[in-house]
Amino acid sequence: MKFDASPAPHTIAGYTVHRVMFQVLLALVPVALVHVALFGPGVVLQLAVTCVTALLCEALALRLRKRDARPALRDGSVLVTACLLALSITPLLPWWLAALGTAFAVLLGKHAFGGLGQNPFNPAMVGYAVLLVAFPMEMTRWPVPLDAQGAHSWGDLARLALTAFYGGELGATWDGYTGATALDSIRAGLDLRYTMHELLARGTILGALGARGFEWINLAALAGGLYLLGRRIVRWQIPVAVLAGLLVPAFIAHALDAGANLAPLVQAFSGATMLGAFFIATDPVSAATSDRGRLWYGAGIGLLTWIIRSWGGYPDGFAFAVLLMNLAVPLLDRYTTPRIYGHTRD
Repeated sequence: MKFDASPAPHTIAGYTVHRVMFQVLLALVPVALVHVALFGPGVVLQLAVTCVTALLCEALALRLRKRDARPALRDGSVLVTACLLALSITPLLPWWLAALGTAFAVLLGKHAFGGLGQNPFNPAMVGYAVLLVAFPMEMTRWPVPLDAQGAHSWGDLARLALTAFYGGELGATWDGYTGATALDSIRAGLDLRYTMHELLARGTILGALGARGFEWINLAALAGGLYLLGRRIVRWQIPVAVLAGLLVPAFIAHALDAGANLAPLVQAFSGATMLGAFFIATDPVSAATSDRGRLWYGAGIGLLTWIIRSWGGYPDGFAFAVLLMNLAVPLLDRYTTPRIYGHTRD
C-alpha cells in the first residue's frame, strides 16, 4: 500500500495549499491598491518582475531536481513569496534588483533546503535581506507619497517609477519626488540629537496614525489580515504576539522618554508592521508549530523589531527579526510542543 508522503503544509479540513495561497493573494489586493494610489505604479512593475522571475526560478529548480513543475506552479505558493517581496521593496528599485532578490528568495530561501514545506527561513525575507544588505542605498529610496506635503501628481510618480525601473539616473530633477521613509528620517534625526517633538513638528513625517503614507498601507494590511483570521487561514497567536512584542516595549519606552522614542500607535502603523504581523510572520512552514510556540515566536519577532528600530543599523528591521526567530523555531518546537501522554522529552 502506498501512502501520501508529500511535505507540509498538508490538507486540513479541506484547506488545500492552492486554496490557502490564493486566499492570501486575495487578502494582499487591498495592500497593492493602496500602494499604487499613494506611491504610483512602481509596485505593479515590481509585482510583474517578481512573479515572472519566481515562476521561472521555480520551474528551473524543479527541473534540475527532476520533479514535475506543474503542481508547484499551480499551487500559488511561489506567487505569495513574489508578492510579499514586491510589496516590501521600494517601488523605485531597478527591475534587475527585484529579479535578483526574487531569485535568491526562491532558489536559496526555498529550494536550497528542499522546496515547499522544507525551508527553515521565510523565502521572501531571505530575498529582502540580501537586497537590503547588498544595495542599501537603492532599497531605502522611496517616492514621496501623494498625501504628503510637497508631493506631486500621480502622473509624476508614474514617470518616476518608469525611470527608476529601467535604471535611469534619479538626479536633481527628481530630488523633490524621492526621500527616505518616515522611520528612516526619524532615526537619522535622533542620531543628530533632535528630539522626537522637534522631528514631528516638521509636519511631513507622520499622518493621523503613523508614518505618512505607510499608515494607509498598514491599515490595508490589517484589513487583509483580519480577513485571513476570519477565514481561519492564519491563527491569531502569531499576529497578536508580534504586535504585543512590539507595542508593549514601545509603550514603556515612550512613557519613560517621549522625546527619544516613538509612540506605540506610530510603531503600529509605520513600516512593515501589519504586513509583517499578518502575512510574513505567519508563514506556516518557517514559524513555530504549537500554540505556545507561536506566542513565543511572535513575541520574539515583535521585540526584535522594536530593538532594531530603536538601536539597530536599519530603520525597520522586521525582515531580520523574522529570520532570527526562524533560527529559534527548532528550539521553540522542542520545548513548547505538548508532550504525548506516557512519553518524555529526550
